[in-house]
Amino acid sequence: MTDSFHQILNETRKSLEKRGIESDHRDELLALLEILVSASAQTDGKQVDEVSLSLASNIVSSQALLSLVKQHTAELNALRRLSVKLTSSLDMPTVLDAIVHEAMRLVNNTRAVHIYLYKNGKLEFGAALQSDGSVKPISEPREDGLTYAVARGGETIVVENIQDHPLYKNVPAEWNGSIIGIPLKMEHIVVGVMNLSRTTLGGFSASELRLLNLLSDQAAVAISNASLHQIISRKAYSDTVTGLPNRRALDERLDREFQTARRTGQSFSIIMMDLDGFKLVNDTYGHGVGDQVLRVFFNYMAQGLRSADFLARYGGDELTLIMSQTSLPSALIVGEKIMEQVAKFHFKAPDLAAIKLGISGGIAVYPTHGNTSADLLRAADEALYRAKKHARGKFLVAKSLTAPLNIPRFPTVK
Repeated sequence: MTDSFHQILNETRKSLEKRGIESDHRDELLALLEILVSASAQTDGKQVDEVSLSLASNIVSSQALLSLVKQHTAELNALRRLSVKLTSSLDMPTVLDAIVHEAMRLVNNTRAVHIYLYKNGKLEFGAALQSDGSVKPISEPREDGLTYAVARGGETIVVENIQDHPLYKNVPAEWNGSIIGIPLKMEHIVVGVMNLSRTTLGGFSASELRLLNLLSDQAAVAISNASLHQIISRKAYSDTVTGLPNRRALDERLDREFQTARRTGQSFSIIMMDLDGFKLVNDTYGHGVGDQVLRVFFNYMAQGLRSADFLARYGGDELTLIMSQTSLPSALIVGEKIMEQVAKFHFKAPDLAAIKLGISGGIAVYPTHGNTSADLLRAADEALYRAKKHARGKFLVAKSLTAPLNIPRFPTVK
């Protein structure tokens, strides 16, 4: 074979390497080229060189096209996978988790992905994923930092070297590599920001930017849908007068409590409460004022509870409190605190005399007083009824309890 042919082989190899063709494929293609040229040995040297050059050109062009097809196929598969994940749920945490996991897969050498939701000019942490699997955020957005700049400007910002960029002045030395901030926009409105950092310096390739932009478009739609679902759910599960969870929310929470209690073997308690003297408020001042009193009083009650407690409006002027992993002695202590809190409450409105209310309650504990939601609510409701009839202003324990309590203020119903 001629020297020029060997030169063509070398040039072809370099071209294949430059186009990112895998080494195994390069060797196979070069061997094929050599065989095809050998098969044309009857031609003279000039013709062999021409054949070699033509074959090399065709092989490189074909492989470049094949590589491009493979790349686009991978991108389409990634988008299809993401689309399935994002349309399978309207739960905001699930949606955000799917976005950060897919972003981590799309870009090589990714160190961390963060999503922050943007509302009323403020950023709120949404989700994070680091290369070691951690889901905690590395830091909070700085007012003069990248994330706020992207949220306010609505444009993508690429930082090729974190240690040498105006948005990262005086940052710790361990903050290195490159990062991109992408606005998540729904009809020109920024609903969030996705940051993707990686360990290497430099910009992002055209392919990476294209994928990240497609991802951000789908992410913005998914986040907007999840936000709308949250609003609708809150309305469906909230009482329109007080803003507290309603009966529907109570029933679902109670079902979850039963599932947890049966799995862990731990007890939990509920207290059904009814306002004393509220009928007089409605009769004297009308239902408009009555609604105001309920709204103020119920939210006043909610502020004094533990963060794990669940308070819902059961109906009318009745409340139900669910206390996770709470035994009877602990429930009695909570009841005592509620009565102390109510004793301090006074409702004062213009042109009205101060309104003071009392409260009565019935306590029931799983599994002592019931093994189903209906049984436990019935037991608590019966204790409340007896309290209203015979011990107004007190909290009574459901009558199925057999152990002596020795707490005069909380007599057991006989």
